[in-house]
Amino acid sequence: MGLFRSSLYLLILCLLQGSNTSLIQLNNNGYEDIIIAINPLVPEDETLIEQIKDMVTSASTYLFEATEKRFFFKNVSILIPENWKENPQYKRPKHENYKHADVLVAPPTFPGRDQPYTRHFAACEEKGKYIHFTPDFVRGKKQNEYGPTGRVFVHEWAHLRWGVFDEYNEDEPFYSSKSKKIEATRCSTGISGMNKVYHCQQGNCIYKNCRIDPQTNLYTKDCQFFPNKVQKEKASIMFMQSIYSIVEFCNAKNHNREAPSLQNKKCNSRSTWEVISNSEDFKNSMPMVESPPPTAFSLMRTSHRVVCLVLDKSENMASFNRLNRMNQAAKHFLLQTIENGSWVGIVAFDSTAHIKSKLTHITGSNERIKLSESLPTEASGGISICSGVKTAFQVIREKFPQIDGSEIILLIAGEDNTVRNCMEEVIQSGAIIHLIAIGPSSEPAVIEMSSMTGGTHHYVSDQVQNNGFMSAFGSLTSGNIDLSQQTLQLESKGLTLTKDPWMNGTVIIDSTVGKDTFFFVTWDKQPPRISLWDPNGRQMGEFTEDKDSKMAYLTIPGFAKVGIWTYSLQAKVNPETLTVTVTSQVVNSVPPIIVNAKMNKDTNSFPAPVIVYAEIQQGYLPVLGVNVTAFIESKSGETEVLDLLDNGAGADSFKNDGVYSRYFTTYKENGRYSLKVQAQGGANIVTRSSQRPRNGALSIPGWTVDGKIEGKPSRSEINEDTQTTLESFSRTVSGGEFVVSNIPKFPLSDVYPPSQITDLDAKPDGDQITLTWTAPGDNFDVGKVQRYVLRISESILALRDNFDTALPVTITDLLPKEANSKETFVFTPGKILEENVTRIFIAIKSVDKSNLTSKISNIVQVPLFIPQADPSLEENRHNTRVNISILVLSVTGSVVVVSIILSTTIYILKKKKNESRPATSSIHDGVSDFKMDSIAEASGVLHITGFAPALKTG
Repeated sequence: MGLFRSSLYLLILCLLQGSNTSLIQLNNNGYEDIIIAINPLVPEDETLIEQIKDMVTSASTYLFEATEKRFFFKNVSILIPENWKENPQYKRPKHENYKHADVLVAPPTFPGRDQPYTRHFAACEEKGKYIHFTPDFVRGKKQNEYGPTGRVFVHEWAHLRWGVFDEYNEDEPFYSSKSKKIEATRCSTGISGMNKVYHCQQGNCIYKNCRIDPQTNLYTKDCQFFPNKVQKEKASIMFMQSIYSIVEFCNAKNHNREAPSLQNKKCNSRSTWEVISNSEDFKNSMPMVESPPPTAFSLMRTSHRVVCLVLDKSENMASFNRLNRMNQAAKHFLLQTIENGSWVGIVAFDSTAHIKSKLTHITGSNERIKLSESLPTEASGGISICSGVKTAFQVIREKFPQIDGSEIILLIAGEDNTVRNCMEEVIQSGAIIHLIAIGPSSEPAVIEMSSMTGGTHHYVSDQVQNNGFMSAFGSLTSGNIDLSQQTLQLESKGLTLTKDPWMNGTVIIDSTVGKDTFFFVTWDKQPPRISLWDPNGRQMGEFTEDKDSKMAYLTIPGFAKVGIWTYSLQAKVNPETLTVTVTSQVVNSVPPIIVNAKMNKDTNSFPAPVIVYAEIQQGYLPVLGVNVTAFIESKSGETEVLDLLDNGAGADSFKNDGVYSRYFTTYKENGRYSLKVQAQGGANIVTRSSQRPRNGALSIPGWTVDGKIEGKPSRSEINEDTQTTLESFSRTVSGGEFVVSNIPKFPLSDVYPPSQITDLDAKPDGDQITLTWTAPGDNFDVGKVQRYVLRISESILALRDNFDTALPVTITDLLPKEANSKETFVFTPGKILEENVTRIFIAIKSVDKSNLTSKISNIVQVPLFIPQADPSLEENRHNTRVNISILVLSVTGSVVVVSIILSTTIYILKKKKNESRPATSSIHDGVSDFKMDSIAEASGVLHITGFAPALKTG
């Protein structure tokens, strides 16, 4: 029986891998259950809904043709904010909410910054998180800058669904091609245009020829590529979908592998169509013969939150103090986390279900206290999960006939082989099931129920000091309301005290939070002595004690003082386990700092690694320089600690994007693992307020028409170097659970190679090349590698596909550093290359002590020649030289003529004077030889110096 349940558990998790994000399904070539959510901060505008429909409708046709008649948009739900007026066309959402939104229509990060982009921080071929459009973009007000909205939607959809990257690179807009010319980074190279500098000063704007930077031998940063407005080239959508002729993705035949595009860097120089063709969508579909049907739209308006707690009170809850720990966390949820205006009911179940509280409308503290007094107090009997869920449906229907969109928080601690009897009813009900599973023996089939209804699932171990109950309940905030109404967890900490009776700590309250701040303390045996001081050192009042539930709490009325709060707990018995949880609500005046945590997949099979992600933003801006720690707890309560990094190396895709990442490989046992992340910000925290999002549509710099540049779309220019310093802050979040299988019973030898080097960079310096990269580790990004293998080639494909046979570069003198350190290596290619080589491609691998080798790094290109500039620029240079020659000849001729005239004039004057003087008197005349000391070219003007006629008297 145990083996069967284990197999069932793994099967369910494999089927549900990645289901915690998007709800999109591909059905008969059509994408279903796409959610487009309008942010509550967007002012009400019904025409915006119609413009969303127009965008998706045109995108569906464009997508269908671009994918060779494979894919289209079948049905889309538009989620309308609760603060918009009711309309008979608007339905109540079922599983749709902001947490599952595929497209967000939200205000820009800065006024005027309307760039469409996709939040994608994973590897090539992995799905993105969401697409961000601004209202003005959807309204078509930015069409001159980005092109038609439907085309842009397809560009972003390719990021979101198939994990491809852009085929331009604003950091490296030009490169040296094999033809020895400077080319714009693009795909395909058939897209024609001109390279120019657009310069404005005091309202006057001109276009100038591009200049070459002597350090890079490429154009300077102010140079831009202006495509021809009329083109014949059809690819690629991932470069500039705004060009009218562009209707395809670059494929293996026309892909530009030379260009330093993000697509080449992240996808091993494969074309976008090659990546798309390798997707599960592509493999599970065939081209359609007929045209697709029009897209169907559903309008969903969010409304009040309806929640029913369904709590296990069976005999499984009697051990490990589970019932009381559940009640502590549930009381915190009811007293502080659940939002005002919500409806909440409570059902407890063992072998049968019992209504503890009908739906209650929360308007203040009285309703919260009354609900907290309705929790179960005894644990006994069997378990019937279906009984509890069906009774919750009854509680909800007594107030609301439709269950659609209602939430059930289901807490279970045991197995129940009758769950599938109600599975279909639950899935069809429209309710959302959030699961909190306690201990290693909880029913695995309920995870399927949770995932199929769009809910979340969490695992809580029996290790009290890990505070798992509080983290799980604390994550269950509404997915459909503005952040200003939500409660954020600042601290979640526990400690088992043995010798030292003190548990001391600090909590940072920053200026983005502080409303209704709530300190919550629990104990196992006796109430501790609790002291709390504000940032000024003033001690707070007494905590409210609930000795039966073994907890105490204190609310800071109004707004808590910004700064460092200090707490001190003294246990009265030994041993004792204490926990502290601190939450606070958002201050409305400024966007809060938000932390979200997740794993890259819900289930994993040994020895494959999983990746831990923590995304930290203020509004939609990345927050940098944060100390981020992940705590990963196994089902037996053992905890592994990881420091997450935003360094663009190893598991981290992009440096300084506010996403902190790390590989996790130190599995201890098969089964469930829970994730919790703590983020601490110190004085060096900055937001990259000027950073434009990656993975977004490229704006149109202007068009080339008949050899001239037409127009420059208006665009909000923001200083790229602007950084805003932030104050200190702290956050703690739950990242849910994941499952690991196939871990062997006995230890194995080394199975993890070093991680792939993804940030290799090359800089030519005279006849030498300087390479830099971030050091990998012995096991992915932990430890130190044994050695590096460096190879070069004249062919990028030869280096990529046959690395081991490429020309080696001796690198044995370089002693590898610890993982995540910066490595530097300098070599002279002329000593190892044949003559007449014009450029080389460079890549590197690393090898650990077990001789396990990493994947090949990103490939970098170094030109060994000075590339040719724009032909138009060379023509201008040639014309300049011709004009100067003509000018020199003209001036020289003029000088000769003037000299003759002057000489003649002087001769005549001398003769006349001689005739009028006595014979004894003589004059010696002479004209100094004229000379051109220099003929200098400055600003196109020829200067002649040294011409000096003189008269000598004797």
